[in-house]
Amino acid sequence: MACDLCKLLAAPGAALVWADHQLSVVAVDETEYPGFTRVVWNAHVKEMTDLAPLERTRVMDVVWAVEAAQRAIMGPEKINLASFGNMTPHVHWHVIPRYRDDAHFPNPTWAPAARASTPEVLAARRALLPALHAAIIENLKASS
Repeated sequence: MACDLCKLLAAPGAALVWADHQLSVVAVDETEYPGFTRVVWNAHVKEMTDLAPLERTRVMDVVWAVEAAQRAIMGPEKINLASFGNMTPHVHWHVIPRYRDDAHFPNPTWAPAARASTPEVLAARRALLPALHAAIIENLKASS
C-alpha cells in the first residue's frame, strides 16, 4: 500500500498546484487555513540530510517561492514553515499563512482553537486561491 503522500499525489483531481521530477506543490484542503500549501519531495526520502546539498537547496527554493506568493497574494500577518512527517517517508514542508483573526493565532495551528473564524473572512481568503496558485507557478517558472 502506498504512503499517504504518494496516494495524495497520485489521486485523480489531486490539488496539485505545480510539479517537476523532484518536487510537488500541493494545495492543502484545510477549511480554517485557505492558502495552506505543502511542498513535497516526490521520492521516499525521510530527512533533509538524506538529500544531496543541491537537492536541499532546491527544496528550500520552492518553499521560499511558495512563501513569497502567499505573502504577495494572501497578505498574512505571518507565514509558518514546518517540516513534520513522523509517519510519512517524504521530506515535505508545510507553508501556512497566518492571520491575527485565524482560529489559533498566535498559537500553532494544532493548538486548541482560540476563536471561530468567520465564514465571510474564510470565503474572501478562499477567493484568492486561484491568484495564489498562479503566483506560485509564476515564481517557480522564474526560479527554474
